[in-house]
Amino acid sequence: MSAPYKPIYLDYHATTPVDPRVLEAMLPWFTENFGNAASRSHSYGWQASEAVELARSQVAGLLKADPKDIVFTSGSTEGLNMAIKGIAESSGNIGKHIITISTEHHAVLDTVEWLGRKGYEITVLPVDYSGHIDLDTLKDSIRKDTIMVVAMWANNETGVVHPIKEIGLICSEDDVPLICDATQAAGKIEIDPVASEVDILTLSAHKLYGPKGVGAIYLNQKALRVKPGALIHGGGHERGFRSGTLNVPGIVGLGAAALLRQNNLVKDALRLERFRNHFEKSILSSLEEVTVNGDIEGRLPTVSNLKVTAVDSQAVMNRFRSKLAISSGSACSSANPEPSHVLLAMGLTASEAKGSFRISFGAPTTMDEVDKAAQILIEAIDTERSQSPLWQMFKQGIDIS
Repeated sequence: MSAPYKPIYLDYHATTPVDPRVLEAMLPWFTENFGNAASRSHSYGWQASEAVELARSQVAGLLKADPKDIVFTSGSTEGLNMAIKGIAESSGNIGKHIITISTEHHAVLDTVEWLGRKGYEITVLPVDYSGHIDLDTLKDSIRKDTIMVVAMWANNETGVVHPIKEIGLICSEDDVPLICDATQAAGKIEIDPVASEVDILTLSAHKLYGPKGVGAIYLNQKALRVKPGALIHGGGHERGFRSGTLNVPGIVGLGAAALLRQNNLVKDALRLERFRNHFEKSILSSLEEVTVNGDIEGRLPTVSNLKVTAVDSQAVMNRFRSKLAISSGSACSSANPEPSHVLLAMGLTASEAKGSFRISFGAPTTMDEVDKAAQILIEAIDTERSQSPLWQMFKQGIDIS
């Protein structure tokens, strides 16, 4: 019996497969070397502890950071909650003003909204049509009672890369902690939180070919005027920042993935940018009324966000779910029928946002897959438009927004 057909996977911004080399590094820590890294009285614990510290140094290597500043978590959502709530809790004598950006992930926006209901004042900076903030607006928004700025390194939907070094300098001049969600940037482009004046940074293993359920947070303890309070208590693990028995296999996997990304980042980025550009050229040359959302130049090499006039992305994707796996936005909100908050914040109408697609490329992607995926998408959009009164109305010059 032949194996069932697997769709071409171009949704690597949602999650990545575990690299076989990462899995190989992890496997012994499930069975043979199963010790608790906090067990200090025997070799099982010593071995686990040594493996954790090796992984810590590997993650630090990817970030060009000090291993002492790396704390392991279950992923970026926990890390961002720990950073934002922790800094808020520790800054009671300084103020209750928080600044963030309208295109942040919901792990940030939902967390600051929760703090807003607790009495904190939230400033959400707008973005322009390319997805960028105005740095002068950021400067003007910082006050004496501002306790943090939260800004992602690169957007998960459009790939737009923020000028983190400039943002970090602005925050540093006012002695305001900068918390950075680097979930999509880590392992795709060079990032250096130390040189960029970033105080706290989060990442997740499953975005860089590691396992799900593990991540890390970088804490520049020397620069922080206040340290974040712990989100999870009970045992004082990870120097008191994050209690709980360490997920040694997952942490080993994160470390192995970080090392592989560090060694292959530049090569993969050049190859995937070429694939991405080839894909976009195929789509744009074959279909009318298709444009790229966001900053075409200042974005990650791994993603294309396309706005297609007079279609609904979900209806189009229903035509090829067994052939091609892409998305219409963030995986964390794909079950939500509402249009992408990122695209709405950039000035797209609801219908334009609902007619947008996110296609993201990864290390396993081949040019053959890129060509086939482009043809599948083109045919599905052509078919959908041929059966859609919206496309006919648009062609007749009728406003469909």
